[in-house]
Amino acid sequence: MFNFFRSKPKNYTDLYCEEFNKGMNAKDAVILDVRSAGEFQSGRLKGARNIDIMSPNFQSQIQHLPKDKKYYIYCRSGNRSGQACEIMSEMGFEHTYNMAGGIMSWPYDVV
Repeated sequence: MFNFFRSKPKNYTDLYCEEFNKGMNAKDAVILDVRSAGEFQSGRLKGARNIDIMSPNFQSQIQHLPKDKKYYIYCRSGNRSGQACEIMSEMGFEHTYNMAGGIMSWPYDVV
């Protein structure tokens, strides 16, 4: 019969701030901030690249990124970054990490 409550499995990993912080400092890590440009300007993680998930050309910007890197993705609360991880997974990215709780839960410095 129907199973309306079964959710599909995630193709990415949620990481809390401490794990996210460790991972984003790896040599093959790319940090993506998927918030708006205004949010990005108000404070971001050092080394982060801004690609707004709400932009109509989000997928075309993502498709040009190398797929052999590890992507550490965040937004304000973890929702948009989770969506970005899912989109990237569907596009063939195998290593996507979502900051659970978003930058609102980030205990470290921002620039």
